[in-house]
Amino acid sequence: MALQGFGGVLTVVQRVLCEQKRWLTQTEFAEYWAVSQVLPGPNVVNLGIILGDRYFGFRGAAVAIAGLFAAPLLIVSTLAILYSHWSSVPMVAGAVKGMGAVAAGMIAAVGLKLIPTIRSSPVGVPIFIIAALATFGMVALLRLPLIWAIAGVGIPAVLWTYHQLSQLQRTASK
Repeated sequence: MALQGFGGVLTVVQRVLCEQKRWLTQTEFAEYWAVSQVLPGPNVVNLGIILGDRYFGFRGAAVAIAGLFAAPLLIVSTLAILYSHWSSVPMVAGAVKGMGAVAAGMIAAVGLKLIPTIRSSPVGVPIFIIAALATFGMVALLRLPLIWAIAGVGIPAVLWTYHQLSQLQRTASK
């Protein structure tokens, strides 16, 4: 999977895990992906560790990491060496910019596919929309560093979700 999605494997992972293999539902994928984003490190690696551990314990997590890193490490190292020699060529610079646009489009596509899972989220649709617009405004319009969006939107969203889950748990235990 790591070699299928150069510049971002999220779309590939989502398609394989949810649509092809059917190992996860869209909701489970969204939940695991959310946890993967909160943990330090690359999101897809975090997801691989979670799923590897879920099905095969420590060995599964280790194999997931190796599978995600081995071939891409060799390819990216080779490309980095080549890029260091050819980066001043306009066609190479244009190709790199084009890859960035493709990666952004792929991430947006997965985001759109996951929209239906919002209805079952404890966050709630209105809060989700507010958080999404606030994040977009901070990062895209105001061009604030991502850390400010995480502090300004992410932390309150996590606290709100915790509050909502606590409410659901209290209601369920009554």
